[in-house]
Amino acid sequence: MSAEYATFGLAPAMRAGGVLTNGDYQVHRDFVDFVVDGRPLLFQLSDLDAVSPLASDVPPAIFTAQVRGLLLEADAPLDGGRHVIYGCPECEGIECGAVTALIEREGDDYVWRDFAWQTGEQADLERNGYHGIGPFRFHGAEYRSALNSLLDGDPGPRRRVLLIGARVALLAKLAAALRVIGIGADIARDATGVPADELRAYGAVVFGRAVPEAERAAVRESFRDAGVDVAHVEGLAPIVPLLVAQIEHALDRGPRELRRLTRLVAAEGEAGVEVTSTCRVQLTAYRLDRLSRTHAHDVFDGILETGRHRIPLEARAVKGESFIVARTSGSVLVERMTP
Repeated sequence: MSAEYATFGLAPAMRAGGVLTNGDYQVHRDFVDFVVDGRPLLFQLSDLDAVSPLASDVPPAIFTAQVRGLLLEADAPLDGGRHVIYGCPECEGIECGAVTALIEREGDDYVWRDFAWQTGEQADLERNGYHGIGPFRFHGAEYRSALNSLLDGDPGPRRRVLLIGARVALLAKLAAALRVIGIGADIARDATGVPADELRAYGAVVFGRAVPEAERAAVRESFRDAGVDVAHVEGLAPIVPLLVAQIEHALDRGPRELRRLTRLVAAEGEAGVEVTSTCRVQLTAYRLDRLSRTHAHDVFDGILETGRHRIPLEARAVKGESFIVARTSGSVLVERMTP
């Protein structure tokens, strides 16, 4: 079989978790994505909410087995020599559907071909094949080097956050929401005296609006003295789903140039959104009324083509101090609404 050579690489990615307006939770997943010819392969699959089998939260033995399988050093997990390339982020069961492909060796090269959507033991290429994707031929040395690098003991992303604030009840609700979607959270007044090893467990530190600047500076200094590069999140408002979205954005380790959702502006009753590939985008508006009650409105949910888009917002959803959350399956952006 002939196929043109493609470059093969890997990049950190995530399936963004969140608290949805209907009360449901979406689980946070960190994984390693496949980068083919400089672009995440997942982006070629349009609006697919899925993760690769190289997820950071699977046991080390299973993670290693997945890598060995992609290197063809172990038997394929599916009939016909097929491998799971992307699967369900919630349960990873084949019954929910998965993108699979045949992986073969041709000389020193590795070839991925016959991509299909599969929900059972056998793949129906005629009915469910991705006929516009692949085949891809990868140089063996580049392919093996990228995958073997995953076995070098990288601890992976730090999926824990430190919450700093005065409103303990709010922080407790936020911590509970984060834990439900798979992100650990601890609550504290400051980070004074915390051992460096403990600080290294955090990927982000979140400040409530009422935390004085002097206390924020002291927390930053504690992390700096411990040699920990941590994301700092300035809470926009005491609204749990909004804060969760801010934290998800802060925990995104993927290279900016490989993200699907790259721009959000909110001003004068409309949102400006930019996406790098066709995907589903959801916009949600949050605001507090004069009695500090939270109001949430789903203001847009649709498929957007690659490029920039201007989306009008309902006036009732963005009156007063409002915030817009833009979400795709792998990215979250948050902006304050500018009058």
